[in-house]
Amino acid sequence: MLLDIKIKYHVEGLQKIEKIEQGDWIDLRSAHDYELKAGEFRLINLGVTVKIPEGYEMNIVPRSSTFKTWGILQTNHFGIVDESYCGESDFLMMPVYATRDTKIKQNDRICQFRLNKKMPQLRIIEVDKMEDASRGGFGSTGVK
Repeated sequence: MLLDIKIKYHVEGLQKIEKIEQGDWIDLRSAHDYELKAGEFRLINLGVTVKIPEGYEMNIVPRSSTFKTWGILQTNHFGIVDESYCGESDFLMMPVYATRDTKIKQNDRICQFRLNKKMPQLRIIEVDKMEDASRGGFGSTGVK
């Protein structure tokens, strides 16, 4: 099944988003040049507004090389964009914390996204006891 994503570019000179053959994630780029000092927080504008298909959400995470290259951490660790965030001024952003002085240039590929189906409707049922066998608690694979 082929899904359509509508994209509006807000910044001149920003390279177009494209899906490459290998991999399931699509790179997003910095819309501007940024200079950050160690310990500084900044919202990095990604220069686009998107309209994703109904029933999906967009998940934004750093690329595997982002920390090594720029020393930045995505402060919310996992960005979630739902299908209603698609107005004219609903820009994609990446909230970052700089662990060292760094410079990010326009068109640097700093994060990536993929689409996932939204969580289905759930019913929450309270119980007095869980009936399955315990694996050994948090941090355990159940192997002793």
